[in-house]
Amino acid sequence: MKKNKLLSTILFLLISVVIAKSQNVTIPIITENLATVLQTDENNRLKIVYFGKSLTNLTEYARVEEVFNFDSEGADSNNSAFSVAGINNNFVEPAIAVVHVDGNNSLDLLYNSHTSSKMDDGSILTTVTLKDAVYPFYVELNYKVWSNHDVVEQWSVIRHIENGEVLLNKYASANLYLNNKDYYLTSYNGAWAKEMRPVETHLRQGMHTIETRLGTRANLLTSPNFMLSLDGKSTETTGTVMLGQIAWNGNFAMQFETDVFKNMHIVAGINPYQSAYHLKPNTPFETPRFIYTMSFEGNGKGSRNLQNWLRSHVLMDGQGSRLTLLNNWEATYFDFDQDKLVSLFSGARELGVDLFLLDDGWFANKYPRNDDSAGLGDWKVNKDKLPDGIPFLVREAEKEGVKFGIWIEPEMVNPESELYENNPDWVIKQDDRPEIYFRNQLVLDLSNPEVQDFVFGIVDGLLVENPTLAFMKWDCNSPIFNAHSKYLESQNIPQSHMYVEYSKGLEKVLKRIRAKYPSIHMMLCSGGGGRSDYNLLKYFTEFWMSDNTDPLERVFMQWNYSYYYPSIATANHVTNWSIDKSLKFKIDVASMGKLGFDIRANELSDTDMKFAKQTIKNYDDFKQIIWHGDMYRLLDPYQNDMASLMYVNKDKTEGVMFNYLTNWRYLSETSLRPIKLQGLDKDKNYRLTEINLYDSQNSSIDHERVYSGEFLMNVGFNPLVNNYRTSVVIKIASINN
Repeated sequence: MKKNKLLSTILFLLISVVIAKSQNVTIPIITENLATVLQTDENNRLKIVYFGKSLTNLTEYARVEEVFNFDSEGADSNNSAFSVAGINNNFVEPAIAVVHVDGNNSLDLLYNSHTSSKMDDGSILTTVTLKDAVYPFYVELNYKVWSNHDVVEQWSVIRHIENGEVLLNKYASANLYLNNKDYYLTSYNGAWAKEMRPVETHLRQGMHTIETRLGTRANLLTSPNFMLSLDGKSTETTGTVMLGQIAWNGNFAMQFETDVFKNMHIVAGINPYQSAYHLKPNTPFETPRFIYTMSFEGNGKGSRNLQNWLRSHVLMDGQGSRLTLLNNWEATYFDFDQDKLVSLFSGARELGVDLFLLDDGWFANKYPRNDDSAGLGDWKVNKDKLPDGIPFLVREAEKEGVKFGIWIEPEMVNPESELYENNPDWVIKQDDRPEIYFRNQLVLDLSNPEVQDFVFGIVDGLLVENPTLAFMKWDCNSPIFNAHSKYLESQNIPQSHMYVEYSKGLEKVLKRIRAKYPSIHMMLCSGGGGRSDYNLLKYFTEFWMSDNTDPLERVFMQWNYSYYYPSIATANHVTNWSIDKSLKFKIDVASMGKLGFDIRANELSDTDMKFAKQTIKNYDDFKQIIWHGDMYRLLDPYQNDMASLMYVNKDKTEGVMFNYLTNWRYLSETSLRPIKLQGLDKDKNYRLTEINLYDSQNSSIDHERVYSGEFLMNVGFNPLVNNYRTSVVIKIASINN
């Protein structure tokens, strides 16, 4: 800890230095391993002259530019620190495009000043102010670095003091320029139940864009996450790679532009699609964070950077604990009443979980919520189903020794609801066009302060009535169609502000909730994995990756999510989705995160119940390693017949290894070779014990044998996965602590 504090102090002192090279200003932005170097040219324009491994000698950053020879066909201007539209010396995609009050649509941003300061959270913030050469128009470029995580947050703040409104047609968060020359981009496409499907693209000359225009459930079809290998394809343990995302819950766009010299230009931020913003004078516009880490040791190191950073600095209660739960959804769907729910509480108690979660269908009376076509928006308990209300259920659950949680979807409304009847102007829609429904829903207008109060009131009302309510699942199922806000219309605010103001309105609500209720656990859900950005995870303890809970599909899905999120943030449930997979396989897969159950616990056989209870006890024994340890991916299921990964605690004294058969073919080669472990101490000795054995199953592993860390990492260990042992979980413990 002292070493990290000393290093942070040194970096702060270094980064505060302005290096003079003739009349040029050099600004190095440094983490332990990464440096971004900004430098003014002879015209006082700010350039990115270096992006790569940090140097020991700070003064040498001033000499970086002279070793590159890109001086023709616009290459000498492509590396602007914030590329602009409207002037002749920009050959690449602009990060900003404006129309001034007088109608001029050009910008020429010159270096004005910069500051660096150490923040209370241990980060270092560098702010560079650029000013137009003619107009009183300013852009602040912010670089917040977390040195020990090699994580960088970039965003811009745009302001002006012109005499009227300036139109922002584009307003990116970040602009980067890389001088590598062989780029492979991994992005993630998908749909409902098919989230986070990776696509690798070899980027050559031209533009590749990752974007969404859906408004609310923004990453339904794509993801804000990306992985960019910079010098050919990276692996888990080798190569130079950038991993990150645009942390915005609304429409986003990330543009990767490769020029004729094989240099890479990246522009990321809010998608300008139908979002031209009219900026008043003396009113700063702050863009969302573009967040990334750099690893020079492969994908695994990069993902651990992000996981540790999120736990420490972003995720709500990232250093804390999570609640295991039993959900009623697949047990009852909408078909339940008070007695049926109470009868399920004993199953939660017998399983040994912490919480019972009541899902959709508990509310609305005039238009009862008996399916997904009615009642959404009418957040009064359904008296026919629950005559004694939610407080009765909370008390009955607590009598069984389990906490109680509840599902809400407060941003949405069914047309068949009292809310829609009484407040039609609260709904996002075009009056003169047919309403378009997604899952029978429309979206409430969160740009409207009254709607913000209403949504806050849903949460506040439940928690005032039920002070011991322990958990909320916050769903969001519909994108925005026919975007139009009656509120913005009434305030004479342009409709092109709507997408931005919706996202800002949602965050205002969440800030209010967390100010009053800082400790309640909340799951971010959006029809599965429709929302997973770091900005919203400031307010949620976990997120729901997908409604697809088939355990084999989840092996692949959880593998992909793990590059960007720690396991403590991912909610994994055991369900009846796939009847051909064993209960053991399901529980083993779901144990790689925040474990939950969505089953009819009272219908489990005695053998299954005994096994489930034992696995929950095992999970309680190793969950801290899963939640807070370092994760290592060992065998990629996309390239092998099985998946293997492991978690190790920070002291390297304990770990747990998960192994899954992913190819049931007879020719599968899963058990032929040992798997090389990672993250252990080579000088420690370890004993490996198979756990989560079903009923009378015998382990094929010798639990008495001891291996050195060096042996396990260089030779490996064979978990003996095959058609009869499709899921193998191994506890790792050092014997010479």
